[in-house]
Amino acid sequence: MSQWLLEFEDVYYTYPGMTQPAIASLTLRIPQGKRCAVIGQNGCGKTTLFLLANGLYKPQQGKIYWQGKPLNYNRQSLIQLRQQVGLVFQNPEQQLIASTVEEDISYGLCNLGLSEIVIAERVKQILTQFGLNSLATRPIHQLSLGQKKRVCLAGVMVLQPTLLLLDEPTAYLDPLHTRQLAQTLTKIHGAGTTILMATHDLEWVYRWADWVFVLEQGKLVLEGTPQDVFTQQDIMETLQLGVPLAFELLSLLDKVDRVTMIEQLKTKILHILFQHL
Repeated sequence: MSQWLLEFEDVYYTYPGMTQPAIASLTLRIPQGKRCAVIGQNGCGKTTLFLLANGLYKPQQGKIYWQGKPLNYNRQSLIQLRQQVGLVFQNPEQQLIASTVEEDISYGLCNLGLSEIVIAERVKQILTQFGLNSLATRPIHQLSLGQKKRVCLAGVMVLQPTLLLLDEPTAYLDPLHTRQLAQTLTKIHGAGTTILMATHDLEWVYRWADWVFVLEQGKLVLEGTPQDVFTQQDIMETLQLGVPLAFELLSLLDKVDRVTMIEQLKTKILHILFQHL
């Protein structure tokens, strides 16, 4: 079996009416079993990458491969692909379509033509897994943003995808819901699902990711472990991304020798913290 789940080979995609490609000459491979992050400025192509990966968009040039085979864009093939490649949008309002939580989670299963007994059992399991039992009959419009995001994630994971795509999952979440999301993703990854997350949260990337892709104007400019990527500090500054505060502070400590005075170290740390305000 290939070590790559999803492969982009010299892919181009330009939106109608636009001259600048959203994705340009992109060659990128997502390793199986890893926690991957894709970072870059707004407009760098992160969301377009996900829509291509899920088959919602078709590249105008280049090829996309799923588990070593080129994507097929007929209806049946796309249904199978979207069962294996789950996509959670940044805005839950784009994804929630039913009136109650359990109805929304069951929607994808109903489209697969499963029996009512199987659907009910799968929904019951996922409600328990995501701590949504108390909200099962709650109308969607009464949920908080954090709850809506959790329902969207549950609605994708009930299909048991091999690859989970998350577009800015921490956006607008408070610290509590962010910690809960981290715990949930740890369980999902531990159960064998590969994860690719688009995010602006570099601190999260540094703590969480096994592999990082850096996009700029639809092209891959850097990839590697978080340590490898953030060590390229000059490139990251040129892209106006910077590096995580934790990485910068730990790098500073690595450079400190025994004769460095505590007050000098404090001054440098305060300077770094001020830059991150």
